[in-house]
Amino acid sequence: MNNGRKPTQQKGKIKPPKKSNAADSQFSDNWDRLAQAIREIHRKNASILSFEELYRNAYNMVLHKNGDKLYNGVREVITQHLEEVAKDQVVPAFPVSGASSSQANSANGAGGANFLKVLKSVWEDHTTCMLMIRDILMYMDRVYAKSANVPLVYELGLELFRDTIVRSTIYPIQNHLLDVLLNQILLERENEIIDRSNIKASMDMLLELTDTSAKDSVYATDFEGRFLETSAEYYRVEGQMLVGECDAPEYMKKVEKRLNEEEQRVRHYLSQTTEPKIRSIVEEELISKHLKTVIEMENSGLIPMLRNEKMDDLGRMYKLFGRVIKGHEEMKTAISNYIRELGKDINETVSNSATTATAGESHTTGDRQTGTSVAIRWVQDVLDLKDKFDKVQNLALSNDKAFQTAFNEAFEFFINKNLKSPEFISLFIDDNLKKGLKGKTEEEVDNVLDKTITLFRFIGEKDVFERYYKQHLAKRLLLGRSVSDDAERGMIGKLKIECGYQFTTKLEGMFNDMRISTDTMTDFKDYLEKSALERPKLDLSVTVLTSTFWPMNLSASPRCNFPAEITKACDTFQRFYLARHSGRRLTWQSNMGSADIRATFNARKHDINVSTYQMVILLMFNDLPPSQSLSYETIKGESDIPEADLKRNLQSLACAKYKILVKEPKGKEIEPGDKFYFNSDFTCQLQRIKIQTVASKVETEGERKDTREKVEEARKHQTEAAIVRIMKDRKTMDHNLLIAEVTKQLQPRFVPNPAMIKKRIEALIEREYLERAPGDRRVYNYLA
Repeated sequence: MNNGRKPTQQKGKIKPPKKSNAADSQFSDNWDRLAQAIREIHRKNASILSFEELYRNAYNMVLHKNGDKLYNGVREVITQHLEEVAKDQVVPAFPVSGASSSQANSANGAGGANFLKVLKSVWEDHTTCMLMIRDILMYMDRVYAKSANVPLVYELGLELFRDTIVRSTIYPIQNHLLDVLLNQILLERENEIIDRSNIKASMDMLLELTDTSAKDSVYATDFEGRFLETSAEYYRVEGQMLVGECDAPEYMKKVEKRLNEEEQRVRHYLSQTTEPKIRSIVEEELISKHLKTVIEMENSGLIPMLRNEKMDDLGRMYKLFGRVIKGHEEMKTAISNYIRELGKDINETVSNSATTATAGESHTTGDRQTGTSVAIRWVQDVLDLKDKFDKVQNLALSNDKAFQTAFNEAFEFFINKNLKSPEFISLFIDDNLKKGLKGKTEEEVDNVLDKTITLFRFIGEKDVFERYYKQHLAKRLLLGRSVSDDAERGMIGKLKIECGYQFTTKLEGMFNDMRISTDTMTDFKDYLEKSALERPKLDLSVTVLTSTFWPMNLSASPRCNFPAEITKACDTFQRFYLARHSGRRLTWQSNMGSADIRATFNARKHDINVSTYQMVILLMFNDLPPSQSLSYETIKGESDIPEADLKRNLQSLACAKYKILVKEPKGKEIEPGDKFYFNSDFTCQLQRIKIQTVASKVETEGERKDTREKVEEARKHQTEAAIVRIMKDRKTMDHNLLIAEVTKQLQPRFVPNPAMIKKRIEALIEREYLERAPGDRRVYNYLA
């Protein structure tokens, strides 16, 4: 019984049971088995182990909060193993061949290859073992390593390998490894055969190992820097040696070979990140530092390559030099200077030829032909040079637009150094459109015309070319010397694209006059047949020209007394034409016509094509006996031909290739007092003969002077028109800005001289188109 009272309770604390040594003993047992298992793995005895049991032991260790002990224990076992490996396997494989520590002694070829082979084996064994150890300690990686912020087991193994072997503080493995790798690469550069697989294994190892402090691979921090440094020194020495031993093509082949080798080296065993760095070193040491030396190599550099059209070598230089910053610039400068030198030679050769041909001659039968041949030669030489460098551009320079621009600037420079280039190009086109295109296809014709248009683009004074082209076209049309109307119209179409419709308007007007004249002559013949008028005893063909279209002065009528029959025929045509076109006026241009006459020499007849003046002269001998002569004064008085024209035409008949007349006294010059006989003994194998009119040097220079004066006069009007257009738009403008704007607008036709622009501004101020701004004489205002 408790007598109604609650039983008493003893007060006190509940104490935990004393910790027994059972847990420690269990950990110790499990760790011993695990450590032994790791050693067996290192001994390559993994087949005797139960991985499931080992995993469970490791699992229990981590589960019972012994992860740190397990982790540290694993670290110690692996470190101990790697120290033994370093001592027993890696160090004995050092390629030592003497007491010296230099690269040549410490890293010889065979010993180095064996060292890499041993290191490869050690690395592969270690990574294999670490994979198995990682499988056993997977739970520790997942639970302990992540929470403790320590490397995973496999990463731990890599760090231990790095610190214990690769960067061992006990043994100089790192230096030996780098020396061997660099020496193996050196041997390969020297054309020795090496085992790339061993090198690749070492490179892969260095790439996989991480430098924690640098946050980069050991490859990048330990190897790459030394590799690039030694490579730079190697190629620096080689570059100096090759420049002294090789010619330019051979040098470039060796450089190309080195670049390919380094690219292959990266592909086989180096890191891809190294490729741009080693490429940059090769380019710097072998290309950049020897650019000018290779370009200027005597007998083999850039200029000899161009001279001998070595397209493969030029293409190789273009590709190699394109790898460096100033490579192409140096090439462009050298080629551009070469083109200018060749152009200078062409200009000087043609100038010397022209001087030689005309030296000491006031006028000869071949002056005009000589001038034309000089022009054709000059243009052909320039076209040949252009074709040569177009070929270089296409075959060696990959149609690089920068090079094309440089070439064009060089051509433009030397072409405009020849002040006669506009005339020469026009003469070249004239010669081709007269006879040079015979037998050629339409495509070949178009190709020739395209080439000449290319040269035309280089001309600075395009307005001078236009003037000459109009003159030459007029002569081709009037004398019937044009081979093809299609070719003529094709050329006009090309010029229209280049110069605009204003230029071609007059050219097309010339063609229109020729077409209308043909129709007019058809109507004239019908008129003669239907009318009661007596038909002329000669066939008259008249070309009616509109004075505003043609470049010559058609308002004046040159003096000449035609024979009665010719005068009668001209009067008949004039009555016919004016009856159909009231209000017009015809002016006969006797200096521009031609005639076909039949002459008999000792019973042999010849058809002779002569100028109108020559016809008038020859008809004066028509009724004279062969022995009777006509004096110069008589011919001059009866024909009334201007003296200069008379002398030239007499010279053509009596002193040139075909001597229709005989002059006394003999000589090339026509002087007052000379007598002329009809040459009845004249013989020629040709049935039809064309008498060329002599062109004197004085006349040719006069034509050039007249052309230049007309061009200068036209430029004044064009410049004033440009000034007015600009000022009308801007209203007020500074002097320098106006000069610049006028130059820009006129540049497609010619490059105006600032002094000439200033004179035209003054003229416009005088005529009250412009005024100077009050207070500032360098500012102009437009006056409406």
